[in-house]
Amino acid sequence: MRDNHQIANVDFVKQMNSAVVYKLIDHQGPISRIQISELSQLAPASVTKITRNLLGRGLIKEVEQQQSTGGRRATSIIAEHKAFRTILIHLGRKQVTFAIMDLSAKLLKREIVDLPEHQSAVQIEQFLITHFAQFIEQHQRKSAEFIAIGITVPGFVDVKTNRIQYLPHLSLDEPWALANHLAEHFQLMTFIGHDVRSLALAEHYFGVTKDCYDSLLLRIHRGVGAGIVINHEVFLGYKNNVGEIGHIQVDPLGKRCLCGNVGCLETVVSNAAIEEKMQRLLEDGYQSKWISLESHDIEAICKAVNKQDAVAVDLIEHVGVQIGRVLAMSVNMFNPEKIVISGEITQAQSVLFAAIRRTLDNLALPAFVKSTPLVASELKNEDVIGAFALIKQALLDGRLLQHLLAE
Repeated sequence: MRDNHQIANVDFVKQMNSAVVYKLIDHQGPISRIQISELSQLAPASVTKITRNLLGRGLIKEVEQQQSTGGRRATSIIAEHKAFRTILIHLGRKQVTFAIMDLSAKLLKREIVDLPEHQSAVQIEQFLITHFAQFIEQHQRKSAEFIAIGITVPGFVDVKTNRIQYLPHLSLDEPWALANHLAEHFQLMTFIGHDVRSLALAEHYFGVTKDCYDSLLLRIHRGVGAGIVINHEVFLGYKNNVGEIGHIQVDPLGKRCLCGNVGCLETVVSNAAIEEKMQRLLEDGYQSKWISLESHDIEAICKAVNKQDAVAVDLIEHVGVQIGRVLAMSVNMFNPEKIVISGEITQAQSVLFAAIRRTLDNLALPAFVKSTPLVASELKNEDVIGAFALIKQALLDGRLLQHLLAE
């Protein structure tokens, strides 16, 4: 038993060391082996061995030599991004998005397919496998290698078992091992996560929070959810799922939510809730030059706000106050370095953010909120970038890296 533990420990150390070296090359390349050794505090011989393995697998490549400071010029190393492909899936309520990205997060292909209605998890899984296989076959290239699958869903995921525990639009008799089944069928490591939590990870890797240790992302779309990053990692907790900000009650006399409670934030500030509220205002006789009963979706409302339309401005200010009340609780609990708002509603940023900021200043601890920026997400490809972030995480922490090196 002791020998088994020793072997496991040695393998873990190898995985961590390889991950440290790869991460330095990925983040700071072009970089020399000597610089890697100095920054990682690994012995030069260890760095040489690890880089030899990474070079052999094609995960890194040597580029031009660095300028000499006396003696032999050091060769620089960078990560290889174009030779590898990731396959991404976002399983939504009514549609599934398939996409391909290289390791630089460059989107190469995207396809959106309507999901069949009134089907079980088993039937939808077979539908996904069939269409996924066709998508891969159509876009397979000899010059590039598929290395992993990333999946995001709008539901609860047990990251320890890679199983979906709950989906709001699909009844599950038992946890759904979709990721495990895809991994087995396509012989690729597969990673799955909650769509908003994964989006927070993507924001940390590629977006406006990459300069932060701790951050909070609030995503407003069909629903409302949050992702919390603490010390560079998405906080999931022992139970694997946190951040259901959308189900904090803000109106005790409000509309019943899909979760069964009354007056949740989601029933007030989701896109559908905002559009429904605007429709009621118009039906009650409120006049708007820019919005009508025929055209009052979230985009039209935001455009009207930016043209100082009184009805739209009042509505978005109300939305901002409700968001601010819930964010104030979150700030008092987590004290993030930065708060990010994601979603179409950020098109009305000037009015929305002012209302959120006023509410935060009134309700959150002054010492916590005074130096906390409130910013809009600038991420592109929000439907699939979270799935890519799960794969990127597995490369950087060594799980996927070791699998590729062992092949």
